[in-house]
Amino acid sequence: MTTVLLVEDDRELRATLRDALEAAGYLVRTAASQADALAQLAHAAPDAFDLVLLDLGLPDGDGAAVLAALRRQGRRAAVVVISARHAEADKVALLDAGADDYLVKPFAIGELLARLRVALRHRGTTAQPAVTRYEDGPLAVDLATRSVQRDGAPVHLTPTEFALLARLVRSAGQVVTHRQLLADVWGAEFIGHTHYLRLYMGQLRAKLEADPAQPERLLTEPGVGYRLRADPDATVLMRS
Repeated sequence: MTTVLLVEDDRELRATLRDALEAAGYLVRTAASQADALAQLAHAAPDAFDLVLLDLGLPDGDGAAVLAALRRQGRRAAVVVISARHAEADKVALLDAGADDYLVKPFAIGELLARLRVALRHRGTTAQPAVTRYEDGPLAVDLATRSVQRDGAPVHLTPTEFALLARLVRSAGQVVTHRQLLADVWGAEFIGHTHYLRLYMGQLRAKLEADPAQPERLLTEPGVGYRLRADPDATVLMRS
């Protein structure tokens, strides 16, 4: 799955963009400040991000510093700048500094997604298909219809519970760190609130596991994060 680092301080816009990107099949990590974006880059593998969607007007500095760090580190991630600045000089400076595209706010989601696809192609890659359905024994999750079933019966999840489960489904079989889950489900400003994860993971296990005290699918990776089991008995369907 294609991974995007979304750097945007406006909480409402960040949520809207994250939802649109996830619906289009991207795995989205978020940052609400220059410091958070730089910290994520510093701790990420060189190929951790395929694309960076970068706002310039961040509360603790200019997003241009994030672009400079990316290129200084030799990362090949495509970078698409989103900004309210419309002066030609700003666009030219950022493109010369290594941005792949520059989109002026406000913009249509359809145009944004098209520009992301072009930026990825220019970097020699394409968006990978998204996981849309997970089935393992009695548990079935369909992200497209936002439905969850256990033993054929619908399970009601709160919006936060579903968002947490959906994040694990999109990375089925892989460990998702505490930091990633907190940033992607609650927002970058909540990365220190690990008690949220314990609470909501307990609620999910109570609804989805036969024995919540001995989970078989929603697994803990001690000191690291959580993983949704995806062994040969599980079915993970992807949208092409």
